[in-house]
Amino acid sequence: MTNAELECLPLGIGQNNEQNSDGTCLQVRLGDYWLLLDCGLSSTNLANILASEQSKLWSALLCTHAHNDHGRGLQGLHLARPDLPMFASEVTAKLLPLNWTDSDRSEFCRPLAWRVKTEIQPNLYVTLLPSGHLPGAASLWIDYAAADRDYTILYTGDFFLSNSRMVEGLRLDEFHGLCPDVLIIEGSYGTAHHAHRRSQENQLASQIRNAIIKGKSILLPVSKLGMGQEILMLLRSHHLFTGQDIDIWVDRAVAEVCDLYLELLPHLPQSIQNFAQHQSLFWDERVKPRVHRLSDRPEVSQVHPSVYLVDRDSDWSSWLHNHPTTDWLVLLAEPIDRNFTPTDRVELATYLLSDRSDVAGTTQLIHNLKPQHVVFIHGNSNYLSDLANLDELSSRYHVHCARVGIRLELPVNESLHLILPTRADRILPYEGELAELESEIILTLPPEIIDDPRWLNFAETGLIEARWQGEELIVRGMTQRELLSTEPINPSEHQSIACSNCLYYRSFRCTNPESPLYDLKVSSDASCQAFKLSG
Repeated sequence: MTNAELECLPLGIGQNNEQNSDGTCLQVRLGDYWLLLDCGLSSTNLANILASEQSKLWSALLCTHAHNDHGRGLQGLHLARPDLPMFASEVTAKLLPLNWTDSDRSEFCRPLAWRVKTEIQPNLYVTLLPSGHLPGAASLWIDYAAADRDYTILYTGDFFLSNSRMVEGLRLDEFHGLCPDVLIIEGSYGTAHHAHRRSQENQLASQIRNAIIKGKSILLPVSKLGMGQEILMLLRSHHLFTGQDIDIWVDRAVAEVCDLYLELLPHLPQSIQNFAQHQSLFWDERVKPRVHRLSDRPEVSQVHPSVYLVDRDSDWSSWLHNHPTTDWLVLLAEPIDRNFTPTDRVELATYLLSDRSDVAGTTQLIHNLKPQHVVFIHGNSNYLSDLANLDELSSRYHVHCARVGIRLELPVNESLHLILPTRADRILPYEGELAELESEIILTLPPEIIDDPRWLNFAETGLIEARWQGEELIVRGMTQRELLSTEPINPSEHQSIACSNCLYYRSFRCTNPESPLYDLKVSSDASCQAFKLSG
């Protein structure tokens, strides 16, 4: 096997927030085999790719999970290539038909068991490892047994280290020390740090509860698969709502997935199974808060404020017009849909309920795996470049930012000393100047910084906030929403989980034997699961 025979050709990398974007679909080569990893392509792009000669070489398709941007093209691919074997976890195989627009709900993905090494072609093996994020979501460990050695690829799909309501998080101990030749990993959140998932849930619950106290009804446009069920279970089980005289209305698209979850109950976390032994998991009109199914055009009497969960892909603004005398709080997952305009009767707010790992989780997983190559996909190209530009990654691994249609050759190096990556795929920092005056400090940056589309959000109000993080000064723009907020800021929420704030950080090195970064020189903004707040 020659070095050039281990490669990746991105057909779609999940840049769903960019114009003319598509879902995730990767073509990878291991020796004699060409595989497809996920197929979130639109029907038009899929048809164009199927017309190419390359598509005739595909040996199998592996699907990580059932979200639309990873699986919507599978039905069209199956119709065009019924001979192509497709594999997924048992739960994913049952959830995937939710993406088909017609009435056909047939399952054609072959289910694979968890943690079982399965030979899908001669000398080509696949093992599924749970990756959090969504019931059935899997990371794919692909092993090709060549004559000279085994060649390995780990593809995470979307992953989440934290436990959520309906799925347990990725377990780092299952990935520790795997040392794949290539790690293909999502970077949706870039270098952002997030609060713990339970803190995010508490914040969302408080937003909803405060609006109800003020007499407002709440409209939550959500993803019908995954987030809809997460928030519904949060409302059913959170202490702020238990026993409260609240009605929760669930539209048909979200309810259809809820019904399918009930069929998959043995595959859900034990806490959910225990909950279901004592009361209905979703549908209950007796126990408060009450949960009802919502027809497409409901005529619901608004005796008291209610919560509405509706499909975000529907014309959800019509629900507001159906109740012209009701005061509303519309809660949107960030970023705000700027095509929607609030009114005196309709307040607009955002919330964060992450279902993927932030930079801390991403770097933890990479350091536990210790791959030779890291390929970032699934996210805004600027965010992926930010991740690739982290010193703690670029100094240890060969880091790539995937681009659609650009073939990546991934030569493996038998030596323990890796060839350091080129900076061609990354955005270099901007150089500026500081002027210290008698009453103020002036920071000057070059004008080309405004060419980055993120500048509009950064400079929205013209005001900034600066804070120290170790020896570095972090500057961020302040949004209009922050300026209008009357709620005090909790300083603890801004405490960064980073090596610079860790008890074991000494002279730019980690001194904690339990950390994967132990005795390594690490950047001050790095982090790991062994973090302990200093002071």
